[in-house]
Amino acid sequence: MSGTTTTVGTTTTVIRRKPMMSMKQILLMNLGFFGIQYSFGMQQTTINPIYNFLGASADELPLLNMAGPITGLFIQPLIGALSDRTWSERWGRRKPFFIIGAIGCAVCLFCFPFVSAIWMAALLLWLLDASNNTAMEPYRAFIADRLPPSQTAKGFLAQSFFAGLGITLANVSLFLFQHVLSGMTAAGLPYWVFGSFMLGSVCSIGTVLVSVLTTPEIPPSPEELARLRSKQNGNALAGIWTALVEMPTQLRKLALVYLFQWYAMNVYWQYVSLSVAKSAFGTTDTHSAAYESAVTWTGLINGGYNVVTFCVAFSLVAFAKKHGAKYVHASCLMLAVIGLLIFPHLGNKFLLFLPIIGLGIAWASIMGVPYIMAVRMVPSSRYGVYMGIINMMIVIPQLLETFTFGAVYKHLLASNPANAVTFAAVLLGCAALAMLWIKEPPIVRDVDDVTAPAKIQLGED
Repeated sequence: MSGTTTTVGTTTTVIRRKPMMSMKQILLMNLGFFGIQYSFGMQQTTINPIYNFLGASADELPLLNMAGPITGLFIQPLIGALSDRTWSERWGRRKPFFIIGAIGCAVCLFCFPFVSAIWMAALLLWLLDASNNTAMEPYRAFIADRLPPSQTAKGFLAQSFFAGLGITLANVSLFLFQHVLSGMTAAGLPYWVFGSFMLGSVCSIGTVLVSVLTTPEIPPSPEELARLRSKQNGNALAGIWTALVEMPTQLRKLALVYLFQWYAMNVYWQYVSLSVAKSAFGTTDTHSAAYESAVTWTGLINGGYNVVTFCVAFSLVAFAKKHGAKYVHASCLMLAVIGLLIFPHLGNKFLLFLPIIGLGIAWASIMGVPYIMAVRMVPSSRYGVYMGIINMMIVIPQLLETFTFGAVYKHLLASNPANAVTFAAVLLGCAALAMLWIKEPPIVRDVDDVTAPAKIQLGED
């Protein structure tokens, strides 16, 4: 890595080049995302059935899932702002947050199968979500910190690859452990959930440690370090507010896309097992053996769309470069729309794997493609806080869904989970249309955007 500094008048311009990384290095640096996403996979597929096993009703599920949106809303921007202001010669900038979050995830995943009441599951979900958000937020910034512009697309889509792989293992493990472990706890939880959660606990901490130990962070230059230390005593919350005020217009437009797509994904995750139970297993009784089978089959279906995700993730890099990231993302979302419109009307459990392919392609794009554009919109020294703000764009729609969809489901959708999945499809179509409204930033050459004036580059808040 080399760097030069020039001064024009009162404006200092720092030009630095980040070293290219091999594919092996990119995969190793993103391996921790596998463990983090295993944890999210357990949340997506298992937490709501656990609530059902413990006696929760279907219209209570959104409120019981409010932990994710609220912890993401507050924790990710704060962690992003703090990690922007952090530098340790021993631990680096983002890595301390990876490690703290991974330890929290491992402990919560280990404890989850021992819950015996709804309030215990809800409390533990809050702690698990807080840990997941602490670990995940700096990972987005880590990619932008570490890779030159020509490799950022590959870095973000490597995260999509590991997200698909992690969630796939989480979902497939449910099916496999059901055939190994029988019986249930006094609270009504099947013993097979123990195997899946314990495996997740090991994956969470193990994969993050591999990433931390194999991928060094790029140290700041003396000038950057001086500026960094000069603002470490500043107010991180004020920094978040400043970043919100100064948010680029195109990033604000992305918020509308996120409003539709993340509201839709929350609806899908909460009601897919009920939809599968109704259409393919012929039951609405959440305490029946048929529903338990539907839950594990839903795990396979979710694992199926995540197999698609990690199979197509890297191919989206070439499509994004050739056709533009916004068109690729809009097209992927439309494939999900088609799939989800068909999905709740299939009575054959094996045929359910066909329409879900569209969601798998869309999920690969959701987890990577918008970030390709986002990093071109913001200065590099504020990647952390802006990645946190982008997560606010994710969790605010989820929070909105949490407070509104229970009534929508009960009064407008006739408490029919098939209608809920169809509703999610319509919202993803709206997200695809909103994506076309964004003016995509030009592709940046392999010189970091620290060529911007020092006041912007160094993130003075």
